[in-house]
Amino acid sequence: MLSKRLIVCLDVRGGKLAKSIKFVDTKDIGDPVAKARQYYLDGVDELVFYDITASREERDIIINIVEQAASQIFIPFSVGGGIRSVKDATKLREAGAEKVNVNTAAVKRKELIAEISRAIGAQSTILSMDVRKSPKTAAIPSGYEIVINGGITPTGIDALWWAEEGERLGAGELVVNSIDADGTKEGYEINLTRLIADAVGIPVIASGGAGKPEHLYDVLTEGHADAALVASIVHYGEYTCRSLKEYLHGRGLKIRLNY
Repeated sequence: MLSKRLIVCLDVRGGKLAKSIKFVDTKDIGDPVAKARQYYLDGVDELVFYDITASREERDIIINIVEQAASQIFIPFSVGGGIRSVKDATKLREAGAEKVNVNTAAVKRKELIAEISRAIGAQSTILSMDVRKSPKTAAIPSGYEIVINGGITPTGIDALWWAEEGERLGAGELVVNSIDADGTKEGYEINLTRLIADAVGIPVIASGGAGKPEHLYDVLTEGHADAALVASIVHYGEYTCRSLKEYLHGRGLKIRLNY
């Protein structure tokens, strides 16, 4: 059995660490490079940077932030935002990112997933999905819809279908971001995570809603997630990465206590 992973997400806007609730009411809260270093030293398994306005503003990711962070940390490091081509993905890898996350551009042109996967490997190609609840229709039978451009543009695409399609095209992992749960600290969207995890054969990272250690345990067990992504609860100092991992270890989960 593979170890469950703890991942910290750092949303970056204009070079600053930012945090939102349900993808709105975004506030700048600090220095992303300093926070990356802090979480690395505290034993987090992986870090992910999202340039949250790159796709909406149709610009490239802020590469110097990636380079600065990569020079400070020595764990798997994933980056997303504004990746529209193999060239973009390669540039991020050269800047120090081990993995790249595609989202909006992949929805607009799904062949991008296969192109990047062939170029840098499936293990480094992550499909990030921003998902919200939707009335069940013929087009969205799962009741979950893909939303793009930083959570503002509905697509009419069924999230379950898109997860399976992403795997088929060569994604090595899926990040399932629940817009409804994002920043609420009320718990992950367990049903959504389990629905996706049970349908694919690649690792699924649950994102959105962590408020206390029990929420991580629930999504890693009941939600069948391979990893839990956190943000607010560590950014605001409510918990440390170490305390979260020790809690999960104490509950009997296989966790790397790498500190």
